[in-house]
Amino acid sequence: MTRDEDVALAVALEVDYIGLIFAARSPRKVTLEHAAALRALVPSTTAVVALMMDNPRAEVDAVVSCVRPDLLQFHGGEDDGFCTSFGLPFWKAIAMGDDGDPLAVMARYPSASGYVLDGHGAGEAGGSGRSFDWSLLPRKRERPILLAGGLSADNVGQAIATARPWGVDVASGIESAPGIKHPEAMLRFVAAVRAADAGATHPAIG
Repeated sequence: MTRDEDVALAVALEVDYIGLIFAARSPRKVTLEHAAALRALVPSTTAVVALMMDNPRAEVDAVVSCVRPDLLQFHGGEDDGFCTSFGLPFWKAIAMGDDGDPLAVMARYPSASGYVLDGHGAGEAGGSGRSFDWSLLPRKRERPILLAGGLSADNVGQAIATARPWGVDVASGIESAPGIKHPEAMLRFVAAVRAADAGATHPAIG
């Protein structure tokens, strides 16, 4: 999220999480001051996720202190010890654009609260709008897995039916430009997720 009105609509739609991006290479990157202002618009019923990609420790500390996210999400080469050292739960993003083995990466992050399987290639930033083979999501899951990459209102129902993820993560699929959410696209996406979720049977966690 980068705009007040997009945050307000997401909150009104009662989404579970909104993301604020601090990765240097992302076109959706926000400053600390901007992020803190957006965060102030979010009630306690919606969680705020701060997305990082190889940010120095001092930058992550500043985000935690100034923005007060509920959760951190790491997209880079950060190790498990680094990710867990900030006193907040974290999700680890896993690049699926190369059709790699997500289980091998997941095993290196035993402290993660969950994993975000995204369609970008290794070393690339997320938000690429590229999907991957949804059947690659592990069927046996000890922790939540979120599906990301190339999702929109037109395909998220099929994605949920195929992958049975714990959650879905969308960026470009609800935008008119990077960081600029399209209200109708957001409305359609949330409606499609809820319609698919109502009929889905999710794998047990644990």
